[in-house]
Amino acid sequence: MKRPYTAFGFLIISFSAFGQSKTDKLTQPIVAQGKRLYQSEMASWYGTDIFLEHHKNRADIGGYFSYPTKSGATCIFFSKATAPVVIGTIAFDSTYNVKTAQVWLKERVFTTEEANLFAIRDNALKTIEGDTLFKTYKNTNLNIIPLITGREKTVYVLTGPKQNGVVIFGNDYLLTFDDSNRLVSKRALHKNIISIEFGPKAAEGKEVEGAMHSHLPETGDFITATDICTLMLYEKMTQWKQHTVVSSAYVSIWNCQKDELVVLTRKAIERINKDQEKRHPKQ
Repeated sequence: MKRPYTAFGFLIISFSAFGQSKTDKLTQPIVAQGKRLYQSEMASWYGTDIFLEHHKNRADIGGYFSYPTKSGATCIFFSKATAPVVIGTIAFDSTYNVKTAQVWLKERVFTTEEANLFAIRDNALKTIEGDTLFKTYKNTNLNIIPLITGREKTVYVLTGPKQNGVVIFGNDYLLTFDDSNRLVSKRALHKNIISIEFGPKAAEGKEVEGAMHSHLPETGDFITATDICTLMLYEKMTQWKQHTVVSSAYVSIWNCQKDELVVLTRKAIERINKDQEKRHPKQ
């Protein structure tokens, strides 16, 4: 379920008054993973434009992937060969300023980390191509994001739109791998696809404060790392102030201006709404 909403009837709450939630320990890793996914995808977005501007022989490109670094993120392109090598490296700082990005076009071998990222990406791609779990939809792409965090090796698959003015949540997947880069598990995060239009046409002349979608029980109680990644990628374009994810027991509110998450129980939200109704009765 999805719904854009406008300033009319939109309840803005000062969440700082509620202090640290008991759910913080559960949601902090989700936020951290979502931001890592965002770092990787931003590097891929800008890195692709930069690399294709410098590298004219598209026939020898085997693919690309990105990964977070201490200072920002790096995007690499590799060759189309039995034993691929890196043919382009674009390094970004935390601002993702394309003017200050460092570009190397000299061929080189993968670093150890890159070799592992390539391996899990390649294994994920083979799994996707041969498994009916993974679905594709018209006017969308499946974006493959390999991540290595400590000893945890994962590949996230996000669905991205091919058309402007649309944000897509859902139809996303998580694959996990062992130390030897072998597939351990795979699952759909959202089993549905949620498409939300933004811009003047979607707003119908009204100021849009944000949007929301709901999670089925199998997706989990809280906003997902893929939701956070998607929001951080598109929030400036949509000009949303916040996005709300509703599950059976919790409400996750993502602040699009501060990139911060607050999670409240639905019971707490109901109490707040009742209190607001008492304070501001309808005329």
